[in-house]
Amino acid sequence: MQAISHQIQQRWPAALPYWQLTRMDRPIGSLLLLWPTWCALWIAAEGWPGLHLFVVFTLGVVLTRAAGCAINDFADRNIDGHVERTKQRPLATGTATPRGALMLFAGLMLVAFLLVLTTNRATILLSLPALALAFCYPFAKRYTHLPQVVLGAAFSMGIPMAFAAVTGEVPAVAWLLFTANLLWTVAYDTFYAMVDRDDDLQIGVKSTAILFGELDKAMTASLQAMVVVALLMLGGRADLGSIYYGGVAIVTGLFAYQQWLIRDRQRDACFKAFLNNNFVGMALFAGIFFQYLAR
Repeated sequence: MQAISHQIQQRWPAALPYWQLTRMDRPIGSLLLLWPTWCALWIAAEGWPGLHLFVVFTLGVVLTRAAGCAINDFADRNIDGHVERTKQRPLATGTATPRGALMLFAGLMLVAFLLVLTTNRATILLSLPALALAFCYPFAKRYTHLPQVVLGAAFSMGIPMAFAAVTGEVPAVAWLLFTANLLWTVAYDTFYAMVDRDDDLQIGVKSTAILFGELDKAMTASLQAMVVVALLMLGGRADLGSIYYGGVAIVTGLFAYQQWLIRDRQRDACFKAFLNNNFVGMALFAGIFFQYLAR
């Protein structure tokens, strides 16, 4: 991704701030969205979902995440300059414009919606609340200490959409995976919020890290424990076997490692714990992928 950023800077320097606005140079957010979406596709189809749906959901996730980053930075354009981690973002530095950010959000969401239009009616209808959640999340931190819950719902909408695209309906197992993913998102985004907690307290931005306070470690551990329970229930409902449960065991071990990382609440360690969740998603998807491959 750094190589792509370098090429853009060399050939289209005016476009570089907007590339950075979408966080295309930092793919961790796209990966955290892709793993559960792919899990949903594979469970719904009981294996390979077909090239069409794989491409639609993969591109749709990447585009939606990019659009979400653009609208997030638009909402935070007067805040990011006061936060150490975000003070160099394009809108904070003035290298991108608010109008440009809004146009980018609209354009990316339009392309994502055109992709959805190649699926079925149920999936198209589910894309509407997905769009609303993507737009509302950046503003939630001004009104509630639970913006991570809104983010969790937004990050989980690809799951019912995937089931609807494959089967034409959203069964109970889809909502179980949705719940597990929502809880997981709240946990790892709390780690992310712990990095900015001191800055957020000064500028009045709300988060679960601030809400939980000294109970942050206990609360994130409890959320992760509930994720594991939900994943075990998912295995039974979806009739998955030992390979899947091996993936869940790895997930459990990674959660324990993340709790060890945040033990002293150091900024760099909390950020490292957040990034480690890429391996959580990878382990879960690998368990599902190889479970169906072995059948």
